[in-house]
Amino acid sequence: MNLADKVLAVNDDLPIRTDQPVHSGKVRSVYWLTDGDSRRLIAENNYDVAPDAPLAIMVISDRISAFECIWHAEGGMRGVPGKGAALNAISNHWFKLFRDQGLADSHILDVPHPLVWIVQKAKPVMIEAICRQYITGSMWRAYDKGERAFCGIQMVDGLGRDEKLPELLITPSTKGILTNIPGVPEVDDVNVSRADIENNYAAFKFRNREDIDVYEKLLSEGFAVISDALAELDQVFVDTKFEFGYVTDRAGNDKLIYMDEVGTPDSSRIWDGPSYREGKIVENSKESFRQLLLGHFPEPEILLDKNRMDERNALAKDNALPESVMMAVSNTYVSLAEKITGQILEISDNPKAEIIAVLREKYDLVD
Repeated sequence: MNLADKVLAVNDDLPIRTDQPVHSGKVRSVYWLTDGDSRRLIAENNYDVAPDAPLAIMVISDRISAFECIWHAEGGMRGVPGKGAALNAISNHWFKLFRDQGLADSHILDVPHPLVWIVQKAKPVMIEAICRQYITGSMWRAYDKGERAFCGIQMVDGLGRDEKLPELLITPSTKGILTNIPGVPEVDDVNVSRADIENNYAAFKFRNREDIDVYEKLLSEGFAVISDALAELDQVFVDTKFEFGYVTDRAGNDKLIYMDEVGTPDSSRIWDGPSYREGKIVENSKESFRQLLLGHFPEPEILLDKNRMDERNALAKDNALPESVMMAVSNTYVSLAEKITGQILEISDNPKAEIIAVLREKYDLVD
């Protein structure tokens, strides 16, 4: 079988019964179920959600995005074999650990297929909750130029590149464009301080000021759970992004939960432990793909300058990367998923047909 056939590149054209437009992001597509199907699945499967909660089918693709572009390779390969299954398997593993250790639930109710989640609708908190255990990347570049204040936190002098920070640093940014918040520019993904959040908690969609403490607790405890587990595999958890939202359970209680994905190579930096101890950085995350792209093109500045998006999009559209690049990324993702879960990752030969079959036969969601 052609490797390209194993890649699920298009995931917004499945015949899943819905009465709303399919929402397709860079990697995942969301199919909101009809009210009747949502109620039926909740009753049939005894999900711990309100009986009228909207449910969705979330299908992950094998597409790979970097520098806000989608990349492809030679031979018609429009993604990375095994990438979607690896991301879902890793997230599933961490979400289960969080739940088992009493941290919080996630938006996932069921996993019908390695590329599919059944999720409940959550009301997102408008924060990309970023936390850092090491100083690297953009933060190091700013620090090296003399910056010392990050999201209202004053950093000490004398830190070295890729060094472990004195304590876990929470550096949140806005999720989407927020308006009318004093001192916060009305653009997506802008850094904010804890004081910004406390003084405008409703604008960030927190129900109350006390939940800011809850989100920070879930953030630091979740980070510690993943960091400790990765340390046992001799991997270094460098930094990551969490997202949170509110849901209502069957008893009518509102609760703050984890959502999106957690602790994956897409949302985190993970370094190889033995290499780090030798003074070398070996990335076991998407950062290695980003670095490869920067070295692949003669003008890497295009990828780093947000004002050159047209040129950046043209680079991604007009340049098929070597197949070996996608397979190297595949190896990183699949091997990490297998290390974390302790199980062999099954990569489907025909993912789309499998997804349709299980959603039709087991869940009656395909006409």
